Amino acid sequence: MRKTISALSLCILAGSGLRAQDSPLPDSIPARRNSLFPIPVIGFSPEKGFEFGVAALYSYYSDKKDPSPWTRNSTASILSTFTTNSQFKFDVRFENWTKDNNFHIKTNFRYHNFPFYFYGMGDTTQYKNRSLVGNKRYKFSVEAEKRVTSHFYAGLSLMYQHDRFTVDEQKGIYPLADLQDKEGGYATFLGVTGVYDNRNNQNYCTGGTFVRTNVSYAPSFLSKHPLWRLELKASHFIPISAKSTLGLNAYGHSLQGNTLPFYLMPEMGNDNIMRGYYTGRYRDQNYLAAQAEYRYFLDPKKHIKFWFIDMKPTFALAGFAGTGTVFKNGGFTTAGLKPNYGLGLRYFYDKAARITLRVDYGWGEKRPGEKRQSGFYISLSEAF
Repeated sequence: MRKTISALSLCILAGSGLRAQDSPLPDSIPARRNSLFPIPVIGFSPEKGFEFGVAALYSYYSDKKDPSPWTRNSTASILSTFTTNSQFKFDVRFENWTKDNNFHIKTNFRYHNFPFYFYGMGDTTQYKNRSLVGNKRYKFSVEAEKRVTSHFYAGLSLMYQHDRFTVDEQKGIYPLADLQDKEGGYATFLGVTGVYDNRNNQNYCTGGTFVRTNVSYAPSFLSKHPLWRLELKASHFIPISAKSTLGLNAYGHSLQGNTLPFYLMPEMGNDNIMRGYYTGRYRDQNYLAAQAEYRYFLDPKKHIKFWFIDMKPTFALAGFAGTGTVFKNGGFTTAGLKPNYGLGLRYFYDKAARITLRVDYGWGEKRPGEKRQSGFYISLSEAF
């Protein structure tokens, strides 16, 4: 069972404290400025050994020469880790907003040589049947959207993914499973995107709506198999009081085609939705999930001043609950819906942009003969 620890050093807190502002978050927005927040990553698991690395997020504004008060902050993030078992992970992401948010561009490059647990297909997999599978993945994606009305964006997307899989031990369900492209494959998805976004902030939102739809196609001359991919994300935020917000979130993902590689099928569970489930514990052709999250802003009004540290930390408490399921075409049933719930804490390290360090613990279902599923998450962004 994996156990991971992300250690926050004193210098990290100090660096964020130097950017802290005096104004309470719900009432005013401080003057914008760039910020950098790194997190050392330390972990251990039997299948990987000791893991070391760093995660960092840099926030900036792309219209520095001709600033607009409406321009959202852009971000660049990196995650890089290695293990004592010679495994490696590298992930870099950019999200750029141009002046007045007229263009929105996102890019991501990821390479990893990391094992994962494969539990089987469907929504009734068993823990005892899991197999440890080695995976080498190259992934690149880019999305570019242009604002066409005050709150509507339209754009194009491209995603390339290449996978290779190996099994060192003939244990569990994977060696005998009848899976499409069991040793790996590749796909290039070309898509169109539509976005409605009137949120008051894209980081820690306290009011507004966000809806994103993407339809993409993987042609046979650029992919191992022709495929269709459909994705929907929707969020709505309701301000309850000056310090509390209720967020509602829904997600849908579907893979269509005559030949479906198992590794491209939607997977339940991650640090954003259905928190508490191991990513890929349940996977199938379609995935639907929904959640609600209550957030309460907390300002202890404490001034911490020590050596080069000068900060007035602010936080938010969170509680969340949701449900979701994976299923084949025509196989959706309410009986297949699985629960999740949990608690979290947010630390505002950049009040101007409302960027948080998020710590969550989520619980999932308890299957017969197994412990209740759960997960611990540390992220440099909100779940939605």
